[in-house]
Amino acid sequence: MAYSPDDLVPISALQHALFCDRQYALIHMEQLWAENRFTAEGEVLHERVHSEHAESRRSFRQEYGMGVRSLEYGLTGKCDLVEMWLDDNKRVIRAQPVEFKRGHRKINDVDNVQLCAQVICLREMLGIEIPIGQFYYLQEHRRSTVDITQELREKTIGLVKKIHSINASNTTPKAVYDKKKCDSCSLIDLCMPKVSGGKTGVVEKYIQSQLTKADTESEADNAAST
Repeated sequence: MAYSPDDLVPISALQHALFCDRQYALIHMEQLWAENRFTAEGEVLHERVHSEHAESRRSFRQEYGMGVRSLEYGLTGKCDLVEMWLDDNKRVIRAQPVEFKRGHRKINDVDNVQLCAQVICLREMLGIEIPIGQFYYLQEHRRSTVDITQELREKTIGLVKKIHSINASNTTPKAVYDKKKCDSCSLIDLCMPKVSGGKTGVVEKYIQSQLTKADTESEADNAAST
């Protein structure tokens, strides 16, 4: 199956879906987002990386902020850095993505699936096998290499398929409170997992109630001033 350009999933969405189906839907379907210090620092880092200039030599090239996509799996995104090695005919014979992160290596695959998705796109675009990718974590001040194993590929592709399924359903998954996850989520005040009891549409009702409250307060203020 080949996806149309309108149906491509952002690579950045994979980390949200791996963390929580509902978080993915709130951000990417309902267009809700809560900025915090960590997300703000991450945005600044990626903007700085993407502003770097590409380096090119006879047999080696670096591309910062390189756009990638896969029509086979329905993915699109931007790599912080892609390093490519060329033969004498300027054909790419080896490549690897390098992803820059503000923190340090994580014990789960939340970063690895994002890197693997970049590899999947580059493999389709360049027509070569890409066995590894790399991270540069600012807190570690060095690169670390990730093997793109078959297990990681299957996990990443399965996650992408799940996202396409959520999109096709056009339904935000119900909230299920998980203390370890929910209490660390920047969207907890919008998701309200303790309040919603798993009901859909609670976010919209909450936002509407806040708008109504603001309108009521504004009318009261206007009445008091006349």
